[in-house]
Order: sequence, then C-alpha cells, then structure tokens
Amino acid sequence: MLTKKFIVACIFFACCLSSAQAAHLLDRVVAIVNQEVITWSELYRSMEYDAVPGMKKLSEEERMKVFKENEAGFLENLINFRLQLQAAKELGIRVSDAEVQDAIEGIKKKYKMSEIQFQESLKTEGYSFDEYKKRLREQIIISKVVNQQVRNKVLATDQDVDAFLRDNRSFEGSTERFHIRQIFFKKPVDAADRTKTEELSQAVYEKIMQGQDFDALVKEYSEGPNRNAGGDLGFIDKESLAKEFSVALSGMQVGDVSKPFWTDAGVHIIKLDEKTEKKSPAEIRENARNAISNKLFTERYNAWIKSLREKAFIDVRL
Repeated sequence: MLTKKFIVACIFFACCLSSAQAAHLLDRVVAIVNQEVITWSELYRSMEYDAVPGMKKLSEEERMKVFKENEAGFLENLINFRLQLQAAKELGIRVSDAEVQDAIEGIKKKYKMSEIQFQESLKTEGYSFDEYKKRLREQIIISKVVNQQVRNKVLATDQDVDAFLRDNRSFEGSTERFHIRQIFFKKPVDAADRTKTEELSQAVYEKIMQGQDFDALVKEYSEGPNRNAGGDLGFIDKESLAKEFSVALSGMQVGDVSKPFWTDAGVHIIKLDEKTEKKSPAEIRENARNAISNKLFTERYNAWIKSLREKAFIDVRL
C-alpha cells in the first residue's frame, strides 16, 4: 500500500511540474514494483507498443476491448520488465547513446530503410523518436542483464548431448524427411474391380499432368481420411515410409507428383511438397546442443524471474 507520506510527497512534487507531467504522475496506479509505480496509461501504452500488426488495424473501440480482456497478463509482463530493469540498475549495467544509435542503424540496415523511411515508420506507429530510443535502450539493458545473469551461465556438455540423442533418436535432422500429400483410392473388395481403380487413378494422374489443381482433385476423388486437409500426410521420416512410398519418392523433386502406385491399402498418387536432407553428425550434435541450451535457458530464466519477484515488493491494483 502507498503510505500517506508517499502520497503527499507525490502531490507536492506534481505541483512543481507542468500540467502534462502532473497528469501523468497522478495517473491511476495499477501496480507498485518496489519503489516504482506503473500507471494505467503506461500499461496501455505498453500494450499498444507490443500489439501485433493485425491488432493495430482494429478500431480503437475493438482494440481497447481486447486490451481490457488481456490487461492482467500484460501487467504481469510489464512487472517482470520493470524488475529486470531494476536488477540491471543494481548491477551497474548501462547502455550508451552510441550503443542505442548502433542498434538503430542495424534496424534500418536490416529492413533496408532510409532515415526518412525510418522516421515515417515511427510516425505511422504513433511514437516519437525519443520514446522509441527510450524503449530500445531498455530492451538492450534487459538483454545485457539476462545474458549476464542467465544465458552466459547455460552450458550444454557433451554428456548432455549424448544423453539427449539417446533419448530422442528421431531428433529433427537425424534423417531425411518428406512432406507429402496424396490422392488415395481404396483397394476394392472385389478383385475384379482392380482394373477400374487403376483406370480411375490413371485418369486423375493425367488431369494433374494437364495442369489441373492437385487440391481440387484431392477433394473430388480422394478416399483418404485426410481428404478435407488437402490429402496432407505431414512430414514423414524416411525410415518410417512404406517400401512403395520410398520407391516412388526416390526420383522425385519438390513439387513433383508420382504416377499411381499400389500398396496393400489401395492406390496412391503422391505430391512431394517439401524435403529436408539428412544432416551430418556434427550438425545433428550442434542442433541437439542448441535444443538443450534453449530448454535450459527457458527454465533458468523463469527461475530467475521468480526469484526477482519473490524478493520484490509487488502490489497489483487492477
């Protein structure tokens, strides 16, 4: 709770400010984080800043409704943001003007923006240059403190990698994988109808070769359970493929469609949408190391945030 002494001090200080500054200071307090307050306007400004592009296309009334429904979650994120900035300050972590400017230049270079285009983009988003620089500075500070307190302490050893690969033998990259869609014709009960099934599948294959849309033909002819999903079988590891599928795929490139072929289930026409190559042992180990590091980082980052919250005074007033 705010003490009477603190409230009186705020009012006295507000009297010494401009009307705009005073209005901001005396905005409705939605949370206190140690010695700092978070106001309603700060919370909503933060939500505006982090809103996805689609959100910004909504009317103000619609956007405010979504914000209202999600303000508790946003506030928790903003509290965590403040705690990290406070931790950085205690550790003496600073960011120079030169670092901020370098970051801005990097952003402009990444998105191929001139200075005029960059300024226009800020204007379109509704931010002043000073406001943007302040936000960017805070993000760099947090990146530094997270690296120091968490990321630089994460180490995935060779023993960790060995254990991970033993427990995840189908780890991504350890084998070739094929993203396949199919048009499927069930095996007829009466063997006499086998020829009819072959003729129909061949006719459909010829339609594909003539340029007709694969998806449309799936919906019209396929008898598979994934018919409404465009015949999508998803990614399949090479080792998991039936022999007939492996033979059909052996000479195919991405975008190719196979001739009709039989399995015990029926006739298939498959289209190869994507293919991922098997990686070298060194690449597989590096990917595994990254997966372990990311998992450890997430766990330790969450634990660090939890420790910051446990040591802090937090009063939520939504």
